[in-house]
Amino acid sequence: MNAAATAVQSTQEASLFVGENLDVVIPLDRLYNHSDEFCLRNLCRRNSSAVCKLATPYDPALSTMAGKLARKIAADLETHLSMAAQRREPYITYGGKTYYNYPPRAKRGAESLDDWAMDILKWTDYSVSTASAGSRHINDSMLTDLEADSVAPSYEAFFLFVAHYVKAHISGMDATGLKSEDCRLILPIAKNDTDDNNTNVYVVGRDDPTEFSNVECGMFPLSSCVERQTMSAPHLIVANVEIVRHLDFFYKVEPKLVRKTKELFPNQHNRRFAWGLAASCHTVHAYVFGPDDIWQSSKIDVSGSKGRRELVSLLVDWSLCSVDRLGFDPTIRYVVDGNTSVPYLEIDVYKMDECTGQMEKRTYYSKRCIRAAETFTGRHDRYFAASTSPEMLNTPEFLVKDMWTISTSGSTSDTRESSFLNVLHAEFDQFSEFSGRFFQLVTTGSVYLSQGDTLVTDSTVTAFAGLPTTTQDATNNGNAAQISSSSCVRHHRRTVLQWVGNPVSVADNPNQIVVAIADAMVALNEAYVKCKILHGHISDRAILFQETADGVKEVLGEFDYASYSGDSAVESPELMLFQSVRRLENAGTSSTRLDDWESILYLLCWLGTFGINPTQRREYAEDYAAKSAADKATRYTKQLTPVLPILDWNRETAIAIANHKRLNLSAVSNFRSSILLYMRENSPLRPLVLDLYRSLFLHPGCYGVILLTDDHAAEMKDGDIPAALREIPSINGRRDPLILRDTFENEIVANLLRVLAEHKQVALVALRNATSAAAGVTESDDSAEIPASATPAKKSKKNDEPYDGPAKRTRSKATRSVP
Repeated sequence: MNAAATAVQSTQEASLFVGENLDVVIPLDRLYNHSDEFCLRNLCRRNSSAVCKLATPYDPALSTMAGKLARKIAADLETHLSMAAQRREPYITYGGKTYYNYPPRAKRGAESLDDWAMDILKWTDYSVSTASAGSRHINDSMLTDLEADSVAPSYEAFFLFVAHYVKAHISGMDATGLKSEDCRLILPIAKNDTDDNNTNVYVVGRDDPTEFSNVECGMFPLSSCVERQTMSAPHLIVANVEIVRHLDFFYKVEPKLVRKTKELFPNQHNRRFAWGLAASCHTVHAYVFGPDDIWQSSKIDVSGSKGRRELVSLLVDWSLCSVDRLGFDPTIRYVVDGNTSVPYLEIDVYKMDECTGQMEKRTYYSKRCIRAAETFTGRHDRYFAASTSPEMLNTPEFLVKDMWTISTSGSTSDTRESSFLNVLHAEFDQFSEFSGRFFQLVTTGSVYLSQGDTLVTDSTVTAFAGLPTTTQDATNNGNAAQISSSSCVRHHRRTVLQWVGNPVSVADNPNQIVVAIADAMVALNEAYVKCKILHGHISDRAILFQETADGVKEVLGEFDYASYSGDSAVESPELMLFQSVRRLENAGTSSTRLDDWESILYLLCWLGTFGINPTQRREYAEDYAAKSAADKATRYTKQLTPVLPILDWNRETAIAIANHKRLNLSAVSNFRSSILLYMRENSPLRPLVLDLYRSLFLHPGCYGVILLTDDHAAEMKDGDIPAALREIPSINGRRDPLILRDTFENEIVANLLRVLAEHKQVALVALRNATSAAAGVTESDDSAEIPASATPAKKSKKNDEPYDGPAKRTRSKATRSVP
């Protein structure tokens, strides 16, 4: 099936691709990833003239044709704008500015080129005076007074005008070798239409229409009617357009565009990168959102013919280029099959045959994405429950993992994860206790795309060829003012594993999570004892589980950031939310088992706060949004929405996240008020988290987590600071008590394993009772002793609190809470 033809399904077929029909599972950090302002401040590379060129077709002949078509459409646009300018009438002249009355336009559904031209004219305020032919007068005052919902129809009209002429001219170009099925129309998708009886007001945006508006543009077959598409089809959206009414508020529209772009990725499982447009009055910027960068185009001023021609050229390129230039992955295709009655995905996996040296391709089929990409940044991890034929969609045999991994070896064939898995299977498959406890690899390889007649590996190097890799100072016209270093290189890889189950972030019962994590950490400890392997990347995506007749079976994976004990840890910019404090602060240094145990603690805190499955997380998000709306609508002095300290674990830089974690972990009282307070009541995760925290940070020889500065040490008497803490080497004027913890690593790990074993027994009893209760019988197990931590007794401050002298100055920040 032709990739472009598959991607641009008919509107009727597209209606079947609404997210829930593909059984999308909302990822854990879907609603709580990096702030929009952080992305713009740290990732955006501004005023690049190469951004719009990224959409240029690969084929030189097709590129030349696109250029000719764009120039022709731009000339047609100027002609229609000239005629429209003669139809408007001056209304009033004030302060040297002329305001106009525009003739009434047709109702929606009956628009013509003249109507579209008049809408565009309102936007650009373009006029040609008969007295001075060719002169252009820009009425800035009128434009800046326009509301966003008045500008939005002009953007829609621009898309419709270009699409009309693309459709009209393509038929005359078939002789050049261009096939109509390889082309598409870029049309606006209306969200909130007004009553058809109101012919002059169009409210398209979902935000405050007096300031902002949003237009989504999608791709549709060349045979489609040139009109606003009212059907919601998430997988067809090409780009979001965010509009603000006044140039002074352009800084507000960019975060909205980032937020809307994030929302594309959970619904588009074949999305590699994304386009976007941000506009204020007649100024437009195009954006490309990559895994580690955001590129902003130079300013496109549509008040002049040059700027309009640039925007026309971009839309024409979007209509003619291959789908991978639009940010889609042609190796993942949406399919509607009458035999299956539901949409599903075709996923191509490539592997190099070692004997013949030929590239082999195998296609897998999936109707369920058990983990979707949460945002445009990072690895875009996606997990698909897959089978080898469409007839077996309901009984998946494999797990297809799609991700953009950072190249750690400089090679496209990075086999780090597969090499670690091979070592683990060679060591443990002979023992029944640990057999099948790690991901079972079927095949792995790079993703390959066709660029013209060439098959190339998909990576950030090939996807964003020509775009700058350093941030340029916009005030210096992009010359030499380098602000940040080059981006990392990512390779698009696809791995096929034996089907094992769901991630721990989609459990039905929190006791399932307790059992799965307990078994996973026992297996990981054995991996260290036998093979000296440290995981380095514990997260919700690393532990999968499934219910069996014997209970819960877990499988551990995601070893692409693993390392051997004593080696430098692989730097991992992914999911800093779950990384240990020392890994955040000392990227690239060696790790210990305690770093992986810290990650488990943070994972349990996150699940316990926001919910163990998508339903709970959705309920939490809706409740949080309702309280936020109530806060805005009232002037109560007591805030309803809590300021969650845990959210600071996933924002800003690695050092800032480490500082927030140190504050939250500085003492039991801080940990209770900033973390435990917001976890769900009556959840078995709550006492487990407290016990793990005590074992990790309250060991008698560790003295907490708060850094001791040289200045603070000098102010204190020798007796006020333990000798072991004073003997820690000072690095950059600070002593880190976590260095002492490594001395007691074996003792702490043994205690952690004991804690998990106790909680696992309680969880197994609860699971059996839940199963029996469903059958009308209640069981109990006297042999499973409930640990004292499940009903924690109050301990004395002497034994329960670590040394936290320096923390006293920052206690108020760490214990912020809302009544």
